Amino acid sequence: MRAIENLLQDRGVNYGWVMVLVVFVLSGLAFGSMASISVFLKPISADFGWSRGATSLAYSVAAFSSALFGVIWGVVADKYGTRWFGLVGAAGMTLCLYLLSALTSLFQFYLLYFLFGALGGALLFSPLYANVGFWFRENPGLALGVAASGGAIGQAFIPHLSGYFINYSGWQSAYVSLSIIYAMISFPIALLIKESPLRELARNKGEQEPRSFPVSEKEVVIWISIAIIFCCVCMSVPIMHLVPLLTDSDFSLEFATKALMVLMFCGALGRICGGLLGDYIGPLPGYILMSVGQTISVVWFPQVSDMIGIYLLAAFFGFTYSGVMSSILVCTRMMVSAQFAARAMSLTSFFGWIGMGLGGFLGGYFFDLEGNYLWAFTFAGIMGCVNILILSQFWMRVKRQEKLLLARST
Repeated sequence: MRAIENLLQDRGVNYGWVMVLVVFVLSGLAFGSMASISVFLKPISADFGWSRGATSLAYSVAAFSSALFGVIWGVVADKYGTRWFGLVGAAGMTLCLYLLSALTSLFQFYLLYFLFGALGGALLFSPLYANVGFWFRENPGLALGVAASGGAIGQAFIPHLSGYFINYSGWQSAYVSLSIIYAMISFPIALLIKESPLRELARNKGEQEPRSFPVSEKEVVIWISIAIIFCCVCMSVPIMHLVPLLTDSDFSLEFATKALMVLMFCGALGRICGGLLGDYIGPLPGYILMSVGQTISVVWFPQVSDMIGIYLLAAFFGFTYSGVMSSILVCTRMMVSAQFAARAMSLTSFFGWIGMGLGGFLGGYFFDLEGNYLWAFTFAGIMGCVNILILSQFWMRVKRQEKLLLARST
């Protein structure tokens, strides 16, 4: 790592871009495995005779675990830094995937995904994004958008790769193959993690950037945390249930995973554009704009039956939902201080993971009730509308405070 840092300094390149690459890869692996639960859902439930709702609950367990431990790791990161987070996350993901290949019970299924969330998603999401965001004083939205796009690439690649392994040798061997790939990629790149100088100063000397946002940090976290629950319920239904929805409609598993891949590849672009929107029109307006696109598109998945239409819908939803995710990160980066960043991102992510877990479970629950996915995706659209309403209220609150502060200053 020292040799890389010296080389970049000689060429005048910010080491923050190395951190962008690190988080791009590690978050891609973590998010990719979370998304691939949808590909394992049908073969595992068929082998063990579990219901669709009971099997999809593993995603909810992983999400809740990521939420709970994300807060814990956020506190640790603000106090001690994130230097070793990558290595612990690499070990946790690799071991959990390998042990899933020997799955024998529903409890074991839940336990291993609980550990995957605690040692994978929780470690490799909010704390590392907080680190990346404060490597950049200018255009942090672009850096965060590029880093966050790794999650979308992982969600595109890993489920498709999982589907290939499942078709070729079964779901047990697929888990083994994934564990080997994860070990080969994650351990070397985790060694490159370094804390941002701004975060180091904030932690060790109490120094931080001047903060001019008109609403307090605590209020920012409260508003975003409330909105993000409904936002993530909306987005998690297609992420978790698009593949089963399409295979239930007599499309092949290969086509279903390709549709998910299109969704996620477009999501990579959406995350970058969401970050850029935060830099140029403001993080909150960008969040609202992307949320509108996500909400409009999600309800159409059960209605579209031709392949081209499914690809187009997946592309649009992927672009907007992923723009939402990077917008959330940029909101937190621009509205809170470096000293509070990891905790703020972890707290908002806590509620985001709760929303993801609820949406993943409720999608399967509504399927079990109705025998189809129509109500599940309609419910996702309703949750998206609630999210937009809350964000609009937050935006008006910010504008009122800006006017009040301006009046006081004059």
